Amino acid sequence: MIIKKQAFPRAALIGNPSDGYYGKTIAFVFDNYAAQVDLYETPELDFVPSMRDHSCFANIHELVRQVGLYGYYGGIRLLKASVKRFVEYCVERDIKLHDRNFTMRYRTTIPNRLGLAGSSAIITASIRALEEFYDIEISKPELANLILSVEVDELGIAAGLQDRVAQTYNVPVFMDFNREHMEKYGYGIYKELAIPEDLNLFVAFRTDLAEGSEILHGRLRDDYNNGVPAVLDAIREWAHLTDVVYESLKNKNYGEIERCLRRNFELRCEVCSTTVSAKNRRMVELANSLGAAAKLTGSGGAIIGIYHDDAHFQQLKALFGRNQIDIVKPHIVTAGAGEPDL
Repeated sequence: MIIKKQAFPRAALIGNPSDGYYGKTIAFVFDNYAAQVDLYETPELDFVPSMRDHSCFANIHELVRQVGLYGYYGGIRLLKASVKRFVEYCVERDIKLHDRNFTMRYRTTIPNRLGLAGSSAIITASIRALEEFYDIEISKPELANLILSVEVDELGIAAGLQDRVAQTYNVPVFMDFNREHMEKYGYGIYKELAIPEDLNLFVAFRTDLAEGSEILHGRLRDDYNNGVPAVLDAIREWAHLTDVVYESLKNKNYGEIERCLRRNFELRCEVCSTTVSAKNRRMVELANSLGAAAKLTGSGGAIIGIYHDDAHFQQLKALFGRNQIDIVKPHIVTAGAGEPDL
């Protein structure tokens, strides 16, 4: 029997990038793309390379293109790190594991290194597969923490909890990383919520902006640790904007949500100017030029915004297409993850 588990890209509607700094955010996952991990019992423990792990190329230009898209390390490291931290998690809690071996492989259609949580999706799917293989159930808050530890503690990637919470819960989530609550319980205050179907959201991205989230978070972490006043003020304001959007979703006050999205991006440009590239700004500016409120949805390379109607969406699609930008209407996941083949 083959165990198949999926996880989906994450879009931060509001509040990012304050999730790693005791802030607040609202995020969801959408299944237009997916990462899938297959796990099946075999005599030896094995990891099967995928497209990101190739070491043979047609020519030097293809090597440069592949490294630009996927970096130097590929995806196998994510599987290995997931297994290692899963075993350590079980040992720490005196959970006994059977001694059967397995082979693990992954596939993903999530655009890479564009702030859509593609790496954590692979890790999330891996841990879910391990849970089933060993017949272990981990609570959602603990599972999000475990997934984060794979990246932060095992792989040294600077990141926050937001992506993993959204991917673990598989529904839109309001997250309050209240410091007192975090220090007492080890996780934040998570509230599942509904995003109204008539809130017309789009996600747009360009593949020539691939940059790992560690670039943004590394610099922001330094400023936060050094107590830079502008950064501390920004995190407080991002939290306030998240509260406003949370209430506005319930009241269907979409004009207020648009205002908050615009302010979220303005604030980011003010305090993270060195990590908001000209091409990232350009995507938001193009959306704004057609009257669509937009902001970065992650560390960079992708934006989220609001369009008014189908005619407006087609205008955005045409304008973005002329600028080598893809755009989709995100199909928001509102229930448990499915297990179809990619």
